[in-house]
Amino acid sequence: MQPRESGVQYSRWQDSGLEEVGMAVASGTIQSSRWDGISGRLCKLGTTMKVLSALALLCAVFILGYTTGYYVHKCK
Repeated sequence: MQPRESGVQYSRWQDSGLEEVGMAVASGTIQSSRWDGISGRLCKLGTTMKVLSALALLCAVFILGYTTGYYVHKCK
């Protein structure tokens, strides 16, 4: 049984002092990439839902305050 090689390759340039790291795509990363896409969409959806619920709450408080103020300060 041969040892499994990693997909990371490291090389160092002696003359300029720059380092380079390259990664090869393995077959297991396809599923990881799908999950990253789904996770990104869910994160955007969650943020959108938070903003929309905050706006709905703001509108509800405004309407409640407006109607309450109308009946409290109503001229008799």
